[in-house]
This record gives sequence, structure tokens and C-alpha cells, in this order.
Amino acid sequence: MADVSASPRSFAGRTAWTRNLAAPVRAFLATETSSALVLLAATVGALVWANVDSHSYDSLWSTQLSVRLGGSGVTEDLRHWVNDGLMVVFFFVVGLEARREFDLGELRERKRVTLPLLAAIGGMALPIAIYLAINSGHGTTHGWGAAMSTDTAFALGALALVGAPGAQRLRVFILSLVVADDLVALLVIAIVYSKHVAIGSLALAVGLFGLLLVLRRFPVGRLPLYAVGAAMWVALHDSGVHPAVAGLAVGLSIAAYPPARDQLENVTSLVRLFREQPTAELARTARSSVESAVSANERLQYALHPWTSFVVVPLFALANAGITLDSHVLSDAVSSPVTLGIFAAYVIGKPVGILFSCWLVTTLRPGSRRLPAGWTVLAGGGSTAGIGFTVSLLIASLAFTGQRLEEAKLGVLAAAVVSTLLAWLLFRTLAMRSEPSRARQLVGTSEDIIDLATPVDPERDHIRGPEDARVSLVEYGDFECPYCGQAESVVRELLSGHGDVRYVFRHLPLTDVHPHAQRAAEAAEAAGAQGKFWDMHDLLFEHQDALEGMDLVRYANQLDLDTKRFADELRTREYAPRVAEDVADAEASQVTGTPTFFINGRRHHGAYDVATLEDAVRAEKQRLLARR
Repeated sequence: MADVSASPRSFAGRTAWTRNLAAPVRAFLATETSSALVLLAATVGALVWANVDSHSYDSLWSTQLSVRLGGSGVTEDLRHWVNDGLMVVFFFVVGLEARREFDLGELRERKRVTLPLLAAIGGMALPIAIYLAINSGHGTTHGWGAAMSTDTAFALGALALVGAPGAQRLRVFILSLVVADDLVALLVIAIVYSKHVAIGSLALAVGLFGLLLVLRRFPVGRLPLYAVGAAMWVALHDSGVHPAVAGLAVGLSIAAYPPARDQLENVTSLVRLFREQPTAELARTARSSVESAVSANERLQYALHPWTSFVVVPLFALANAGITLDSHVLSDAVSSPVTLGIFAAYVIGKPVGILFSCWLVTTLRPGSRRLPAGWTVLAGGGSTAGIGFTVSLLIASLAFTGQRLEEAKLGVLAAAVVSTLLAWLLFRTLAMRSEPSRARQLVGTSEDIIDLATPVDPERDHIRGPEDARVSLVEYGDFECPYCGQAESVVRELLSGHGDVRYVFRHLPLTDVHPHAQRAAEAAEAAGAQGKFWDMHDLLFEHQDALEGMDLVRYANQLDLDTKRFADELRTREYAPRVAEDVADAEASQVTGTPTFFINGRRHHGAYDVATLEDAVRAEKQRLLARR
């Protein structure tokens, strides 16, 4: 079914096929980096508010709010409702993202988990050691948890603002690192900063979690799941363990997976049936079928991630970042071991700990663990990891009160500013390097995950351009797909400007929505058997609205083919197995629809206009240059 919501000129539309597997990392990064500005605005707003009218700031967030049912209930001030309530949703999304990366993303190759995991551990262990060394003997060592965690939104936002263009691997590495960072930080909250644990309430929460896992396997509807989730939150709240643990645990339990082809075919059938009989019952059935075709992980991520990024986390910043910055507070903070410990832990400990861990892993296991970027780029990324905010402020609020809490907040904010400036300086040094050196820094030494299941084979594939070209552009297309027709002229223009690019067209006829696509693909192969594949390819795209049997024979005549042989091969479906091979390759490569492009085996995400594809080709050439 064509994506009619996309503009014909957008060069981003696709006709969906067997699954809708969006790039999880890129989607996550897009929301996080754009939300960083909202988070920054909330932080500045909290600081201004607290310094203009500290009484109203403290008064609002100290307001008591009770939720009661009969004789039982929960009573907290607004700040705790944000920290203990809304932040559960934030950690739920963190759990969803971690599980999706593990199931479908960069971490689906388990060996790739090791480096970011160990880098995250090193990036937490050294800051903790620095904080403890500075605070030893001052009675403030219990606040070490506030000096260890990276803020996901701010770190990725800083990478977008000051990072080197093209450092996508670094962004994926930092994302994997901060997810592991958040998981460990939440365990620290649960184990270290949960006081007076009530075993009975904790056991009840664990039992409710088990019940939630069981109910998810049955079509019970959303309301019972929400009710059990809310009861689990109350039980954890009463147990003394921070309720955010509930969000993380539930998020990690929800698997991510691509929908099966038969599910999407069923969706197509139901939508067609609804079009013929637009009844309320069919509408409900079709909607339910569409939703069930996509994993619950992806649906929840899509629904909740914008809310956590643009509402929950900024609201948390507004509730917790307000500090009265008078001369007394600042003078005390300059000599405060809490402020200095947190500041040094983030600005020095984070990047050094990450870099040392990467060096140690790659030195002890040479060849088996490779770097996602060069050392300068890694140092810049490590500096952005020194931006602690959300979880750091949350732990600080659990560990300190009063003046100590204000000093901790100042340390967190000062470290965020200095870490960003340090990252900017490190990334700017790349501009002074030669192009091959810059390329090596951006690419690193890690191997690519090749998405294309079947490599290009000159003996089998149809190739346009030099066979020995350095860059291969593979398209899975459908002759009746309007977006493929749109892309065809783009590919021609791209090839005319790049003499070292070869283009491969593979068939993916979407017969459920394009009834003539299969026969057109077989016609192209029949023409190819007589040495005229590309001539037929061009004619079919020029006449996408005329792909009936007689039209195909007419095109064969026009190309001076042996028309009788051509017609006989179409009638006997001589080349159906050849087309089926391409379809099987597309299935193995997890192609989402048409057109889908691969550049040297890696899936091309996003639009396919000339400028975007040229950028992708140039980036691939840069990567090849770095490999020399």
C-alpha cells in the first residue's frame, strides 16, 4: 500500500512490503537532539525563576498532592510526583530503547555490546573514585552516585551541536554507552539510595511484575495492564525502592521484532475489505490488525518518546534545576567538596574513564574489539558524556538536602557547561587535519554491519556503470511503484556525476498492491536474456501506467527483440524463479518496501533525492579512504 502521505516531490516515500523496521538509532537520536533545546530552556527557566522569586518556586514544588482510593493513598509534594512518578515513564522509554537496540539495532551483534558496556563502566568507576577522593573525610561520600551518570538528551544534543559532521558511529557508540549508564545508575538508585526497604511491599511489586508479563500474552486490553502497572508503582513506592525501577524493568521486558509478511498481507486485505464495506466493525478489525502487526515495543516507543523528551524530562529540569545563585552560595560552592567532586568527576573522570576503558579493551583483545572512531573523536564524545543532569540531579535529591543539595546541583550544571566547551575544542581540532586523517578519525577501526544479505555478483546482477567501481548502489524496486519511478531519474543523475559508482537493480514486485509488477519484472528479465535489460527497464519506468501483457509485447517490438521468444517466455513464466531469487534476497535483507537502497552493503536511510544520495556516496568514499 503506497505511502500517500508523502509528497511526490519529497523523494522519501516508499511502498511498504513485509515489515516496517525503522532505523531505531536514527529515530531515537532525532528526538533526543531536538529535545535538548527544550531541556536547556527548562533548565534556564528554572534558574531564572529561582533567582527572581525563590519563594514562589519553592512554594509551587512543595505543594502537596494526594491520590487516594478509599482509606489508602499516596501523598507527596509536586517535586516528588515528578521525580518518583513521571520519571518512571522516562526510565520505561530507556528500557524500551535498550531492548530494541539489543533485538534490532547495532547491538544485535552481541560482540558489539562489550566495548560500550565496558566504556560505560570505566566512565562511571573513575568519576566515582575521583568524587570519593575529594570528599574523603568530609562526611559527604554517600553522594557518589550523583557523579556517575550521563544525561542522554544533553549528551546527544551536544554531539549534534558541536560534534563533527559524519560521526554517526560515535553517536551510536555514545547512545549505547548512555543506555548502559542509565541501567547501572538505576540499579544504584534501587540498591544504594532506597531506604528502609519493606520486604512485603517489594515482594508484592515483584509478583505484580510477573502478573504483568503473563497478562501481556493474552488479549486482555490495555486497561488491566495499566491497572497492574499502577499497582506495581504503588507497591514499589511503599517498599522504599525508587519506583523508577518499575519503568525500567517493564521496558526491558517488551521485545522488539519486525512484523511477519503474512501479518502485513492480512492488513492489506482488511483495509481493502473496509474500503469496499466501510462499517464500524471492519474499521475496528482493520485498526486492530494494523496495530498488532507492529511490535508493542515500537508502538510504545513511538507514542511515549516525544512525551518523555519534550515534557517529562524538561519538567524534571524545571522542578530540580532551580538554584539561588547569590554570592554566598557561589563562594561556598567554590570550596565545597561536593561541588568540586562532581565537577571533577564529570569533566575529567568521564572522558578519561571512557578512553582508558576503550584503550584497555582494544589492547588486551587486539583485532577482536575495534574502535567506532579515532581517539580525538572518541575524546570529544567522552567529553559530551560528562554532561550529567537528569539521573545525576535525581540521585543528588536522594542523597542530599538543603545547602549540600544546592552545591551538588551547581557542580552538575558547571560540569555540563565545561564538558560541552571541551568537546567543542576537541572536535574543532579535526579541521586542522588532512582529509585522510579526518576520515580515519570519523570512521575508526570497527567493521560495518552489512545489511545486504547477498553481495553484488556481476555474473548474476544487472549492473549499470563500471563493474569495478568502488561504490555499489543497490536498489530493490518495483516497476509499478510510483516512488521507484521517482527514484529512477535520480539514480541516472547520480551516475552521470560519479564515474566510480555502479548501480544494481533488483526486483521486489509488491503484487498485493501492484498487480502488474510481477509480470513487468519477468519482462525485464526476458529482455535481459536478449541483452536489453536496461532498455526495457527504462521503458517500463517511462510507462508505469501501461504494463499489461500487450504493452509489454509492444515494448519488446520497439526494442527489436525476438518478439515470439519474448512472448513465449512471458507465457511460460520462464524468469519467475529469477525474480523470486531477488525477492528472497530482499526478505533476507529485511527490506521495508520500495525503493530501498544499499550503498556498499549498508542500508541507506532517509530520502533518496540527488543531494542526499550524493552525500551518502561521498561519505562512503570517505570511509574507503580511511581504510587505506
